[in-house]
Amino acid sequence: MKYLDEYRDPVAAARLVEAIKCTARKSWTLMEVCGGQTHNLLRYGIDEELSGSIELIHGPGCPVCVTATDKIDFARQLSLRDDILVTSFGDMLRVPGSCGSLLDAQTSGGHIKTVYSPLDAVQIAKEHPEKEVVFLAVGFETTVPATALAIRQAAMHGLKNFSVIVAHVRVLPAMQRLVQSDDCRVDAFLAAGHVCAITGYAEYESFVAKFCKPVVVTGFELLDLLAGILASVQQLERGEASVENRYTRTVSRPGNVHAKAMIDEVYEVCDQSWRGFGTIGQGGYRIRDRWKAFDALHRFAPTPSLPIVDATVDPGRPETPQCQVADVLSGLIKPTACHAFGSECIPDHPLGAPMVSSEGACAAYYRYHHGKQC
Repeated sequence: MKYLDEYRDPVAAARLVEAIKCTARKSWTLMEVCGGQTHNLLRYGIDEELSGSIELIHGPGCPVCVTATDKIDFARQLSLRDDILVTSFGDMLRVPGSCGSLLDAQTSGGHIKTVYSPLDAVQIAKEHPEKEVVFLAVGFETTVPATALAIRQAAMHGLKNFSVIVAHVRVLPAMQRLVQSDDCRVDAFLAAGHVCAITGYAEYESFVAKFCKPVVVTGFELLDLLAGILASVQQLERGEASVENRYTRTVSRPGNVHAKAMIDEVYEVCDQSWRGFGTIGQGGYRIRDRWKAFDALHRFAPTPSLPIVDATVDPGRPETPQCQVADVLSGLIKPTACHAFGSECIPDHPLGAPMVSSEGACAAYYRYHHGKQC
């Protein structure tokens, strides 16, 4: 509790808010690329408090939200086989694919189980050798080491019935896609502290040098977020652009070298499809050939009777015509600007992934701003 009190000090927060307003001589647009930060920015009312000085827009910072339909379709189709048990995190069950969600498949007899960790899926495979256990792996660089460890443990135990559908994505290529868009309004980025805890922040230096956009690494608590915003505004007002680490208690320039070594051992960078974005070059990971026995796509190669996705469907497309997922995830509109928000699209009956996920921007706006004019 002492830790939380330290980083939620309202007096210190008020001083930071005043410093931001006094420093910002013009209105600046900042984007955070972490769903956890989005929720806390709205939870603490930072977006409203800084209105008029800073506009906060929300990027593709929710890994559940950006998981492409082709991965969900593949998992859904595998779950309908009697010899396969599909496992994943709870949020993934309600995310729609091109022909329904995993939850829809479960109600139709699909074999699906929620787990809290990929290591739980490995344990299930150990306890049920008669079943093929498939883990749908989602997340940014933060969760990649855990699935790499799961694959290594499965190999160590000699498991022949464990495999992974890899839907891991990388943050930096998505940021590059955003700033190269003609519609980009971002003046500076708040980088996700938990991602940088793994990757470090050295890789952002070339991004800043190329695009002249400040990147400030920050955490998730009230003072973390305000300190990150202030540092961004200070750079912008000075006409500077650099990578600044405001989360020093967790993040270092090189990152977690052991976690990165584990990722590099099991995975290699590849092009990856993102929901709402299509394919992003170098935007994700795939399992290296050395470990391909644990790659579900290799083990259960798509056939005409089991395609990975309907070839007529763009794997990055919005799930329904009413869902403006691409505009929300790109920061082009606030969730409240979507005509379906709060009416056809609510958490109990979501039209798209940003309302499904606990880290989704639409879910955050519904929880903290529903009924308000944003």
